[in-house]
Amino acid sequence: MKRALALILALALAFAMAGCAGGASPAAQTPSSNAAAQTQAPAAPAAAEPISIVVWESEGGPDQWLQQAAAKYKESHPNVTVEYKHVELGDTSTQIALDGPAGVGADLFAVPHDKIGELVTNGHVLAVDLKADVLEGCLKAATYDGKVYGYPQSTETYALFYNKDLCPEPPKTWEELISFGKEFNAANPGKYAFVIDPGNGYYEVLFASAKGNTLFGPSGTDTANTYLNTADALVGVKIFSSLKSEILPVAAADLATSTVDGLFQGGQVAMHITGPWNFKNFKDAGINFGVTTLPALPGESTPALSFSGTRLLCVSAYTDHPAEVSEFAEFLLSSEIQSLRYDITGALPSVSVQLGGEYGEYATGLLGQMDYAYPMPSIPQMGKFWDSANSAFANIWDGADPQAEMDSLNTVIISE
Repeated sequence: MKRALALILALALAFAMAGCAGGASPAAQTPSSNAAAQTQAPAAPAAAEPISIVVWESEGGPDQWLQQAAAKYKESHPNVTVEYKHVELGDTSTQIALDGPAGVGADLFAVPHDKIGELVTNGHVLAVDLKADVLEGCLKAATYDGKVYGYPQSTETYALFYNKDLCPEPPKTWEELISFGKEFNAANPGKYAFVIDPGNGYYEVLFASAKGNTLFGPSGTDTANTYLNTADALVGVKIFSSLKSEILPVAAADLATSTVDGLFQGGQVAMHITGPWNFKNFKDAGINFGVTTLPALPGESTPALSFSGTRLLCVSAYTDHPAEVSEFAEFLLSSEIQSLRYDITGALPSVSVQLGGEYGEYATGLLGQMDYAYPMPSIPQMGKFWDSANSAFANIWDGADPQAEMDSLNTVIISE
């Protein structure tokens, strides 16, 4: 299946905004109406004063990309020094609340787009005048209450990864997956037909998205109802609850993300749900794998809906150099620098660039799922979703009643 064919992301990459009834494919994503992306950094002003910009980013690829991009930027902006500091993506929003007011925080920091509502409400980020021509779904993900609050750097979703040596033809429905799983497990002691982290709501929301049911309703902004305990949601959640007894009889506590990633990477698993952050890990491990759309939920003929996420770089409200920081962030959206990010990390760019290379085949499979992905809501209530959803789904996996858990989850998230 390996293809050398380059991909045009703008033609293939799509986001679904919430509310695709019956799991129908969302509208194709198109570039925004912003001005064309810069391809080179603008010329530095004469005799510009020295400026230092601190950027928080993750390790494992984004750090290498940022440092190489900063060196390129300095060629035309010798007065600007970009200092990378390691703060993982999941920690930046908490860290800026502590370090920003103290004057020791970042000027620019990476954040998943679902944190925007929380950051804006608490006054930690500045609205920006985004000029680059980013993909429409990325622009929507960066927008909160009518204003743009970040520079989209990459976009992602998750999909079904399958070991071609163990599962040559991946299933199209969850019923088929379970049927395959029973036969595979019986014939392959010590291996697993399928693994998933059952205590990670990022993945499990796919089950609650049956029949186009999406978190916080069609617009993702309903603060009075999560839509996680509707009749449609329970159709999918009950499929999730059956997986443990049918094909993966392991407690939730023993199926952490790092554990299931390691099992697939070690060649012990036929199928796994994960995302582009594992392209390099699995390829370097020598796994002969493919990436395809998620199986369809009961009564549906299209892939299950998934969350899509956009990785943003946000300008700190505490920076002393907002204009210079914004100029550097725009430079990071040039085609050259976005292509560099893809080459290093495998993450799908936020602007229209040609894709191919060693991750091209996997990107093709992931783009198929992007047609059935919708942006994570960014309202402040998302701050309550993660820990509560992780616990609820883990409880369901370990035998708790799905309806009771989802009712309780809905109540916890929407409560003041």
